[in-house]
Amino acid sequence: MSIQVTAVTKIFGQISAVDNLSLTLEEGKIYGLLGRNGAGKTTLLNLLTNRLFPTKGTITIEGFDASSGDKAQGLIYFMSEKNLYPDAMRIRDIFKWTKALYGGRLDLDYAFDLAARFGLDMKKRVRQLSTGYTSIFKIIIALSLQVPYILLDEPVLGLDANHRELFYKLLLESYAENPRTIVISTHLIEEVSGLIEHALIIKDGKLIKNEPVETLLSSGYTVTGAKETVESYLKGKPVIGVDTLGGLMTACIEGTVHEETLPDGLVLSPPDLQKLFIRLTNQ
Repeated sequence: MSIQVTAVTKIFGQISAVDNLSLTLEEGKIYGLLGRNGAGKTTLLNLLTNRLFPTKGTITIEGFDASSGDKAQGLIYFMSEKNLYPDAMRIRDIFKWTKALYGGRLDLDYAFDLAARFGLDMKKRVRQLSTGYTSIFKIIIALSLQVPYILLDEPVLGLDANHRELFYKLLLESYAENPRTIVISTHLIEEVSGLIEHALIIKDGKLIKNEPVETLLSSGYTVTGAKETVESYLKGKPVIGVDTLGGLMTACIEGTVHEETLPDGLVLSPPDLQKLFIRLTNQ
């Protein structure tokens, strides 16, 4: 039970938005799809959901070709940044139509309960919603659908801090009750670092990291101290990146180290996922 992406390339003109990319989305995991603007994240999600077609390569969803209609696409819900729902439709009717389109696999009672918890007026039409509440009604659909694959592209766009916290809480609750594969594509890496189990980092259309978050974070360490001391310590070591503020320097280094081997004045700490991402994608 998985989604298989095999040697997929998507070319627009002279640009390879996705470049010979292969990965497996396994059953029952929460993935973080991370990359800078233009890295190819949304293009990949559109390829998975048959909104775009690969220039080369193949995509299968539980053995079905991604382009084989409802057999494959009926297994996925994709919450995109774009609003593809009719502007004049009321939210309660969208919930009901989505249930029908997915063969009854949307829990309406749960959707109505979530709408109340988010303060969403289901009598409103799509065009009457703010950016935040447009995201919220799509979030509610994603959490209420009983399908094995949920793809979320910038799901908290326009949400305030309270609603973002509520979403993360509900996502974990929903996942605990109904484990499925969830892919979160977001720039708010610090906020989702405690949610995602597996990191997929894309740079220039290529997959540069594909591993559990725990493994990724254990592959390096951070040292902080006086600039001169850190610079001396870094000689001959595989440096991922450095930050300097006045006379203080912080460096992220590939590999492992024991604290007792550090020179006096240096402080050892685990790498931060967001900072590690920045350093990996800035190289």
